[in-house]
Amino acid sequence: MSEHVRVVRPLLPVAFALATAVYLLVPSSGSARAPGGDILSGSATVIDGDTLEIAGERIRLEGIDAPETDQTCGGGWFGSWKCGRAATAQLRWMVGGRRVDCQSAGRDKYGRVLGWCSADGRDINAEMVRTGHAWAFVKYSTKYQTIEAEARKAKIGIWKGEAEPPWTFREHRWDVAETAAPEGCAIKGNITENGHIFHMPWSPWYAKVKVEPEKGERWFCSESEAVKAGFRPAAGP
Repeated sequence: MSEHVRVVRPLLPVAFALATAVYLLVPSSGSARAPGGDILSGSATVIDGDTLEIAGERIRLEGIDAPETDQTCGGGWFGSWKCGRAATAQLRWMVGGRRVDCQSAGRDKYGRVLGWCSADGRDINAEMVRTGHAWAFVKYSTKYQTIEAEARKAKIGIWKGEAEPPWTFREHRWDVAETAAPEGCAIKGNITENGHIFHMPWSPWYAKVKVEPEKGERWFCSESEAVKAGFRPAAGP
């Protein structure tokens, strides 16, 4: 946590000079981090239903958990629908072409920024829950519990049928992959022309990826281990 300093009766010329300097250092058309690194702003790339990237920085939307990309939910016209891909599409629609501002709530153990994000003044995290494209992740925050209750009552999105919470979905996928993986290390490290990428058992490409040690590819037991080895997580479609 950064140290806060209270300044009593600042001199106006000094304050004006500092404000001008900050303004000149931050390009209006690009991405920028506010002094102290508390806010990250700019155009955003969507990784999946609860993850963004701004200026090369991964941001995990705090307080929510969206369906995994390859996840389906009940209640569609044919008995199920691709709620994971729908969540990604919804987030992409909300941030597309807009300036996104993310207030940092710190970092997780993988180095990602945990962010409260907005676009055009609209709370992105809240909207994902309100439209039925994400759960309130009460394990880490109760901020969106009321909004989730409203979405559930309206039976929209994930609430229009049976839907497995993403944390349960991930746990099941891990358990299955762990039994077939060498020494139970179920994360696949893949090297392609796009770089060193790792795939979790719930990744839509997981079953298609073949680990070839002779190429420098390998299995990992944890995300942090993969990141430490120079691999980055696979992006969503």
